[in-house]
Amino acid sequence: MTKAYKYDVKTAGDDNHIDWITLLALCGEKCGGNFKNFNLSYMDKCAELLKSGKTAEEICQNAKYFNYYKEAYDGVLGGFVGTYYIKKDGEWCENYGLKAFSPVAAGYGFSHYRDFGSSRTYGFKRKHLGNDLMGGIGTPIICVESGTVEAMGWNRYGGWRVGIRSFDRKRYYYYAHLRKDFPFNTHLKEGDTVAAGEVIGYLGMTGYSTKENVNNINIAHLHFGMQIIFDEVQKDGNNEIWIDVYEITEFLNKNKSAVEKPKDDKNYRRKTEFYERLLTENGGGG
Repeated sequence: MTKAYKYDVKTAGDDNHIDWITLLALCGEKCGGNFKNFNLSYMDKCAELLKSGKTAEEICQNAKYFNYYKEAYDGVLGGFVGTYYIKKDGEWCENYGLKAFSPVAAGYGFSHYRDFGSSRTYGFKRKHLGNDLMGGIGTPIICVESGTVEAMGWNRYGGWRVGIRSFDRKRYYYYAHLRKDFPFNTHLKEGDTVAAGEVIGYLGMTGYSTKENVNNINIAHLHFGMQIIFDEVQKDGNNEIWIDVYEITEFLNKNKSAVEKPKDDKNYRRKTEFYERLLTENGGGG
């Protein structure tokens, strides 16, 4: 992801801009989606061909599989890179690059490991559908991608949790086990539009209880999950698609939102004002 992302940003504004999702899809078509031992020189080759004016269809060997991977990677990463605006010295400045953030605020550490698919037994035997980020209680939790708050409140498995849907409706972000007594940014409510980088809540250890506001999790952590939705019937039920976000968490760690705590507010907030054009069009603000 990092290498494809660098090609995208480096060629932004060029006549033959290299879209990182297209580049990843070309490599996915080549390696069958298995990047573990993939020779990245093929990515360099594809990038040079795209820069020379070749189309992806001219480069790929099998358009069917290329289209499959492009749709898949767009579903997962489609809202991560693009144009955004930040305020510097009172002026709004246009930028292009990574506009998705780590779920953990700048200045706060966390540890994690590859735990997707691990066994869970509370309530019923099932697989873990996210990535647990171990950290200190009260760590500010950040909205990864701009979107709409679809769920907020208590869940017997996730404790205090927030669910945010991306604007293109392809990604549903799930942040769970938030702090007892003060789990959320008090300004946040269901239906709100929230910008990437905003503080949405605080790390804790709630959950595994039918009774609200109970710490039944052994280790303080954020459960961070991402559901991919290509069709609305996949939102709830047997057709849900949850993905392993370990590598995404690692990638987003390069872009952490700096936060501060105003004297007149018990909530933390982002230091730098930020907005996206789509966010503004939907009536939101930075």
